[in-house]
Amino acid sequence: MRETSDEQWYAARTRSNDAMVNEMKYEFTVVLADVTELTIEMADTLFRSGCDDGSPASCDGRVTVDFHRQATSLEAAIRAAAHDISVAGFSVAKVELEAPELLSA
Repeated sequence: MRETSDEQWYAARTRSNDAMVNEMKYEFTVVLADVTELTIEMADTLFRSGCDDGSPASCDGRVTVDFHRQATSLEAAIRAAAHDISVAGFSVAKVELEAPELLSA
């Protein structure tokens, strides 16, 4: 089976730092504080600040960034995302997590 570019990047990254072997991908949404509309400039700033694993969007006066972040824990992923958002000049209003779907027998 051929590796995708994401898998190749992750494999190379883990080879260069053994601590990253225990990382998992976490998905969560960050709601930005005091921002009601996303602009291209804002999206570019977020990307350059380290949010390249997030998808910014705006709807109904709320700006969000959906993250798919590699980290050793959910807390570490959220803290890193909050830091990157701060570096971009924005603040976090809240973090939203989707509840895992329950399987019925």
